[in-house]
Amino acid sequence: MAKWGEGDPRWIVEERPDATNVNNWHWSEKNANRWSQGKLQELLMDLKVEGEKGTAQIKEVSKCEGEAVVNNRKGKLIFFYDWQLDLKWEAKGNENDSKLKCKGKINIPNLSEENAVDEIDVEPTVEESSDFAYTMKQLMYEKGRKLIREKIAEYISSLKEEYSQGLILPKKEETEAKVIKPAASKAPVKLSSQSQLSGAVKNMNIDTMSFTSRQNLFCPINEAYKCFTEQRMVEAFTRGPVKMEAKPRGKFELFNGNIFGEFIELEENLKVKQYWQNKSWPSGVRSIVELTFDEEPEGTSIVLKHSGIPSSELDATKQGWEQYYWNPIKATFGFGSFLTDVL
Repeated sequence: MAKWGEGDPRWIVEERPDATNVNNWHWSEKNANRWSQGKLQELLMDLKVEGEKGTAQIKEVSKCEGEAVVNNRKGKLIFFYDWQLDLKWEAKGNENDSKLKCKGKINIPNLSEENAVDEIDVEPTVEESSDFAYTMKQLMYEKGRKLIREKIAEYISSLKEEYSQGLILPKKEETEAKVIKPAASKAPVKLSSQSQLSGAVKNMNIDTMSFTSRQNLFCPINEAYKCFTEQRMVEAFTRGPVKMEAKPRGKFELFNGNIFGEFIELEENLKVKQYWQNKSWPSGVRSIVELTFDEEPEGTSIVLKHSGIPSSELDATKQGWEQYYWNPIKATFGFGSFLTDVL
């Protein structure tokens, strides 16, 4: 799994004089398998193809096998991807023929960098043998192929432009200290003396922001709680060593020390509150993360409140939670429909 922050240049934390790949001279590689599976699932699921006789819709990505890698050599990005996909689709007639239904599959055997998008095979088949089924198969072949190839082109573009961000590191002479100007309308970030991290916490005039989001995990509430408090489970989804003392004033350290902090409050299966810091942020900035767990009929709902984030880092932090927490948790433990069907 990629280290936290590789997807955004603002998360690069190594010092240029000590960097292991100064001036991007050596070969470096970034595995894009999990991200690619999620992206293809996101782009293709529920895709609708409408025709005069009815509408077909992709209902499942039943197979997503292959690999994707981004390489950097001497500042040049090299992309390798090779996927075989199977999709399941269903169709029904328009309002006047709503009883008409059929099912089919689509095989995509050669989604790779060796083929141009219009050369990628998109092969629809249908299970039934009725006139309606034949019409829907033709619809998927004539119109569906084009829409699917457009989504594949979107995946390739995202792989090259979105996922590969941060793989080419700034050169030593290009690295400059980030200066954040005080915001006149915002108060300084203040932390109470009872809940400071070890050592003095500076009050800094840094413009900060917060966000709130909700996630649904298909698991018992105690398992969801352990994803943030049990070292074994955290190591499983972060794919690396973790330091964790799940108790008030207990420290934690994830992603090779890029993310670290201290627990403030723990209520078993109900709440986790912690100071949370990104190593690349200005020294002394401590944000607060509060996770509230609620049992639902089909699993667990988690509300994330993250406050005290430097304004310039808000978007990157939101993206980081998705890419390095929620998506890996769902994929590693099977706690979500996001990737379970394609792994």
